[in-house]
Amino acid sequence: MYENMTFENIMDRCLSRVSASVDKREGSIVYDAIAPAAAELAIMYIELAYLLDRAFPDTETGDDLTKKCRERSVFRTAATYAVRKGYFEKTDGSGCDLEIGTRFSGGDINFVVTERIAAGQYSMTAETAGVVGNEYVGTLFPIDYVPDLAAARLADILIPGEDEESDDALRARYFESLESQAFGGNIADYKNKVELLPGVGAVKVFPVWNGGGTVKIVLVDSEWSVPSSELVEEVQEAIDPVGTQGTGVGLAPIGHVVTVAGVTGTTIDVSFTLTFSGSASWTTTQEAVKAAIQSYFDDLTRTWADSENLIVRVSQIETKVLNVDGIIDITGTTINQGTANISLDADEIPVLGVVTNGT
Repeated sequence: MYENMTFENIMDRCLSRVSASVDKREGSIVYDAIAPAAAELAIMYIELAYLLDRAFPDTETGDDLTKKCRERSVFRTAATYAVRKGYFEKTDGSGCDLEIGTRFSGGDINFVVTERIAAGQYSMTAETAGVVGNEYVGTLFPIDYVPDLAAARLADILIPGEDEESDDALRARYFESLESQAFGGNIADYKNKVELLPGVGAVKVFPVWNGGGTVKIVLVDSEWSVPSSELVEEVQEAIDPVGTQGTGVGLAPIGHVVTVAGVTGTTIDVSFTLTFSGSASWTTTQEAVKAAIQSYFDDLTRTWADSENLIVRVSQIETKVLNVDGIIDITGTTINQGTANISLDADEIPVLGVVTNGT
């Protein structure tokens, strides 16, 4: 709005109001008298444009957006800590017992033992918040002395860690709060409450799925994959704990019996015949091809909550594969041994299976 209010333009406007009989050249008394005020005005217009951007949620960022969203009780979610599964063995191969609070190092961050799952298996919570806690898989190194420990390995993600909510995600929730009013256990209310829980990426709500007063919540984790049973149990406990269902002990209203379930992963096997350029081959492009197809499946899963059901399309897979360097053509594409698109159920997401390049 104020792009034209530069120092030069302000000077021109000011000097145009001075009589032509007066010396207005740069360095003249009139020019030098007006220049400081014009410079300050130019700075004021820059700051005014900055303030204008922060007056509306569609252009606000950072703390300004956080404060604006608070007006509608929409709060930016903080970063959360990943919960992982660790395996620990003695020299004879049996499970090694650990004390709660024992610390280990893996990758660039540390993990602390928080709960015993089974013999030699423990829940490990990352000491650093965010998605960084989801990334490392492999050997753990003890920070504290552990008697008889021979091997330690970090494996499954039980509850994914999440970064602090981004401006775009917070802004989207703000506008969603204007469009759909969350109240007393309606669909919008359940979506708002469940999606704010740690580790949850998105949910679908199925009201009266098993008769009056019943609600089914199906969720995908924040890594856009099938959630662990531990995450499903934590969400169930927060919303409507088993044993006290319908009594209002959790976040669900009194009289609502809520069942929480994870999405079902449907394995999609992909086969095709590729034509390569130059020195490229299936050996050199295989991992990139799999990553490209996985990227399509991830993008598809991100639309799951807002779609009646997902459709895995052959054409989209071919487009992704053709964007891989070294591949110039693709023919004979099949998914799950068929040439047709695959329509998934409402509670299903695609999981990449075997990828085969035919001969």
